[in-house]
Amino acid sequence: MRTTIGIDTGGTYTDAVVFAPETGAILASAKALTTRGDLAIGISEALQAVVSEAGAAFSASGLQRVVLSTTLATNALVEGHGSSVTSILVGFDERMAARTEIARAIPTAHLVHLAGGHRYTGDEQTPLDETGLARLLEGPEGQSAAFAVTANYAVRNPAHEHRVKALIRARTGRPVTASSELSAALNGPRRALTATFNARIVGLIVALVDAVEASLRDLDIAAPILIVRGDGTIARAETVVEKPIETILSGPAASVIGARFLCSLDDFIVSDIGGTTTDIATVRNGWPSLNEAGASVGGFRTLVRAVDMTTMGLGGDSELLIATDGTVTPGQQRVVPLSLAARRFPQIGAELLNALGQGSGMLSATRYLLLPPGEHGWPADLGDADIRFLEALKARTPVLYGALVMRAADRSRVARLIKRGLVQITGLTPSDAAHVLGLQSQWDANAARHAAELCGRATGWVTSQDAAAEVQRFARAVVDSVVTASSRLILNRLTGLEDAGASPLLEALARGEPVMGDLGLQAVSNLPLIAVGGPAPVYYPEVGTRVGAQTVVPDKAGVANAVGAAVGVINARAQVEITYNEGGGYLVHGDSAPDFHQQAADALTAAEDLARTRAETAAWSMGAGQTQTRVDVKRIDIPNLSSEFSLMAATITAECTGEAAGKDASH
Repeated sequence: MRTTIGIDTGGTYTDAVVFAPETGAILASAKALTTRGDLAIGISEALQAVVSEAGAAFSASGLQRVVLSTTLATNALVEGHGSSVTSILVGFDERMAARTEIARAIPTAHLVHLAGGHRYTGDEQTPLDETGLARLLEGPEGQSAAFAVTANYAVRNPAHEHRVKALIRARTGRPVTASSELSAALNGPRRALTATFNARIVGLIVALVDAVEASLRDLDIAAPILIVRGDGTIARAETVVEKPIETILSGPAASVIGARFLCSLDDFIVSDIGGTTTDIATVRNGWPSLNEAGASVGGFRTLVRAVDMTTMGLGGDSELLIATDGTVTPGQQRVVPLSLAARRFPQIGAELLNALGQGSGMLSATRYLLLPPGEHGWPADLGDADIRFLEALKARTPVLYGALVMRAADRSRVARLIKRGLVQITGLTPSDAAHVLGLQSQWDANAARHAAELCGRATGWVTSQDAAAEVQRFARAVVDSVVTASSRLILNRLTGLEDAGASPLLEALARGEPVMGDLGLQAVSNLPLIAVGGPAPVYYPEVGTRVGAQTVVPDKAGVANAVGAAVGVINARAQVEITYNEGGGYLVHGDSAPDFHQQAADALTAAEDLARTRAETAAWSMGAGQTQTRVDVKRIDIPNLSSEFSLMAATITAECTGEAAGKDASH
């Protein structure tokens, strides 16, 4: 049987499925804990688990491809990781360079200027300063691990970018990103930022792909690796490693595609709630809405087309914030649920029970520091003090926070190492509350009850000697806080508001209190709500009731992202522009110097042919088999003239879509 494996690395779990494309059946699914310090560890464990689960239904010879959706690019850019990078701006003045925001986004980047670039028409603005390039490559700027080059109006004529790229590769052999290969947008400063981000993470994605390939070899599997891009489409890994920036929002995009496959609807709202985040998108006519303005990473806007997604730090593993009046709110930071930690380290459960007999320090008794699962090699950029701290934790894991963190410097160090995924901290979470209520059962329910009682006693929720009923009431309040926060997010998406909670009427609906005075309130959603992610069955039936939406939590909702990876399609997009030549005729802006055509019809034909060829060639390089290509022409015309003489400019966009070819296919 021919099969596909889909793998998704989430904040808490790495999921994997074995999918049979010919029957549409999901033959097996499995989960492994995500190892943020080294994603390849969790991916390898999930891969081995799903192959074992599939049993005789799986054969290595029948595996056509492995498709990966990954958080690597997003996490690396948000957290400031990646290779040292030199960003070369060709033909930029100081004002344009400042607008790139590269210095603020990547303070360690070398930002250098080079004479050259082109005009709006594609004519050369200034000759390229190749001597200056050779000189800078001899200095510290030439020692970077990766390079980005952005030339003024390179989308009108990329000749200078191509030349700089060729010279750097010949001189250094290191990766070089040309901005015009990532985007056809005229916005030079934003193209520069996008290209620099891309160059910074090439090495990380190459290392991840190498690790996945090694895991496949361990299982005697030879199959191409594809990666989900931020717009929900997939491409062969060897093409994605050149453009890893396109994998921003890869995981959330996969969840949308997976949800559509699982529910067989064309128009709906999808909410993917995991351990760490909730991602919400709208699907119309069978495809998610895309953010044409470009995906935002760490507060910086790129030119990467991606799913128009609302992402909030809200999940089953959210840290709980309890106010002095007892109000419970899920925070945006992830912690390790105590029920999960106790399953991994049984002594935690015994220590939580023992802490109940103490008269003080109940909240601090729930805060353990842990190392993530797997083997641990420390990143090369860590200082000696950080490594000593990690070695001490490695020798004692798990250890109470207060036993290892003594000083302000320790607190800031722990916060930094947690952000990087090198250290984890425990706490009471909605997942623990769900275990208390019997809504989840995969981890240590006794540890969850002890932790809930400790936090309940410390915050006034539990006061009596017979605490069982009060612990249950506290756990229900925790679960309800997630339902309320989730309902607000769905109402935001349905109404287009930034904060539905600011409206008293909508806030009443979100809280499940649909009465104001003598007025009864009822919401009616025009779109069904599809909820996916492991915790979805716990929260979303009630969310759907509050927002008035027909709600579906499909079978296999817990591995929807991996399903989306497995069933993804390849899509390549190419854009060609036509501009009016001042002396008459038209210029077609393609891969090199503009081509001149006297007649509008000839220019349009040439541009459509070029766009189609570029899109189809790109799709085939991404691994597509049979394809379909659609060409869209947007014209700017002078009014009241015939089409033969009215054309002033045009943008021709070709989109080529196809299923991924099998491992033996070639073009």
